Amino acid sequence: MKIYSWNVNGIRAVLRKGELQRFLAAHQPDILCLQETKAERGQVEMDLPDYVEYWNSAIKKGYSGTAIFSKQQPLSVINGFPDEISSRFEFTDAFGDSSSEGRVIAAEFEKFYVVTVYTPNAKDDLGRLALRHRNWDPAFLAYCTWLEKQKPVIFCGDLNVAHTEFDLANPKSNEGRKGFTQEERAGFQGFIDAGFVDTFRLFKEGNGYYSWWSHFAKSRERNIGWRIDYVLVSASLKPLVKAADIHADILGSDHCPVSVTLDDSIGE
Repeated sequence: MKIYSWNVNGIRAVLRKGELQRFLAAHQPDILCLQETKAERGQVEMDLPDYVEYWNSAIKKGYSGTAIFSKQQPLSVINGFPDEISSRFEFTDAFGDSSSEGRVIAAEFEKFYVVTVYTPNAKDDLGRLALRHRNWDPAFLAYCTWLEKQKPVIFCGDLNVAHTEFDLANPKSNEGRKGFTQEERAGFQGFIDAGFVDTFRLFKEGNGYYSWWSHFAKSRERNIGWRIDYVLVSASLKPLVKAADIHADILGSDHCPVSVTLDDSIGE
């Protein structure tokens, strides 16, 4: 079973370029999780007969948003945080209500949950770092561990943080900047401490593996990037992980897709 995650940075643009169609034809994911769709379903012209689609769009037009496309019909789908989680945290800051930005969607299958997330960016001036550190990251961890009490969890998406110095090309010059603050890195470490497994690091060590590149100074061509897109799984699923990859050859966005391949028994 192949599960892919991709921040498309605007699904309409990726469709217009033909990149999403080429990607789907070449890779045939069983489940595709998208972030930063920047659209509602009615604004998008596409026909995917092999997939059922679930969208969580932001109230603000053309902003944020997530989606899950699946070849298998889920048992249920949850948009956003359920009341059991949202009642414990504050999601509004000077930039708005992050819980209304379509940032989380979960699909329940017989043996597992798939959750995709588009974590709020801390902003260049770190104006949204407090929201991240005190509320968003703890809320998302609480949500995943809450789901995990029911069945194993696979969560993926743009977490907007490089976990370690190996996850970005220039760690020293970016220390303390958005995406590489101690607070954001601690938020990611919370998932690891809770037992979730960073699947890519089961297969590859060291630096040079990135999923996002700036548009400036030919950063992608020079591979001066960041690994901020992840697939993590519950510890109980670790034996079923057969491969995890970053697909830097897939164009169309400033991010590239990341994926995990699980033993087919998980889908039976």
